[in-house]
Amino acid sequence: MNLSITKRSATRAMATRKMAAMALALVLVFLLLPSIAGAHGVSKRDASFVQANQGTAVGAFMYLGAKHMVTGYDHLMFLVGVVFFLYRLKDIVQYVSLFTLGHSITLLFGVLGRVHANSYLIDGVIALSVVYKAFDNMGGFKTFLGFEPNTKIAVLVFGLFHGFGLATKLQELVLSQNGLVTNIVSFNVGVEIGQVLALSAVLIGLSYWRMQGGFLRHAFATNTALMSGGFILLGYQLTGYLTS
Repeated sequence: MNLSITKRSATRAMATRKMAAMALALVLVFLLLPSIAGAHGVSKRDASFVQANQGTAVGAFMYLGAKHMVTGYDHLMFLVGVVFFLYRLKDIVQYVSLFTLGHSITLLFGVLGRVHANSYLIDGVIALSVVYKAFDNMGGFKTFLGFEPNTKIAVLVFGLFHGFGLATKLQELVLSQNGLVTNIVSFNVGVEIGQVLALSAVLIGLSYWRMQGGFLRHAFATNTALMSGGFILLGYQLTGYLTS
C-alpha cells in the first residue's frame, strides 16, 4: 500500500514539475515575444548592404534569404504547428510544398510587381496563421465549431501571406533595378534553404520528443502555448498598426 502511494505521489510530483516547466515556458513567451517582435526584420547592416548593392549578388541574397527564414520566429512557429502531428515524410513534404508555393508566389509578385500592403496588417494575418494551426491541432474547430477546415488549402493561403510578409520587409528598402530579378529569386532560394534547415531541426526535436513518451499527453498544453504566442504577436502588430 505504502509503495503504491509513493509511486502515485512521485507521478503527481513529476506531472507537477512538467506543468510548472510548461507554465514557465509560457511566461517566457509572454515576456520575450514583444521585444523579439520589435527586432524582427532586416538588420541595419543587411539593409545597408542591400541598398548599396548595384548589381547581381546571388550568394549574398541567398544568405540573406536563409538568414531571414531561420530567424523568422513567426514563420517557424507556423511550420511547427503544421508538422506537429505529421509523422509520414510524404505528408510533411506535401504540406511544406504547399506553404513554399504560397510564399514564393507572393514574395516574387510583391517585390517584382511592386504590390504594396501595410506590413503590420500582413504580419497580423501571419500571427493569426499561428493561432489557427495551434487551435486546429487542439481539435478546436471540430469541438467548438462542429467542422474541420481543409488544412491543405489553409496552409497554401497562409503561405501567400507569409510570402507577402517577406516582401514587405524588402519593400522598405531602396532596391537597385540592376540585377533585381536575379537577386530576388536568389533571396527566395535562400528562404527555401533556410526553411529546410530550420524544419530539419524542428523535425529532429519532435522525433526525439515522441520517442521519449509523453508527447500526446502534453500536445494540448504545447499548442496552447503556441496559440498564446500567436495572439501576442497579433496584439503587437495591431498595436503597431494603430500607433503608426
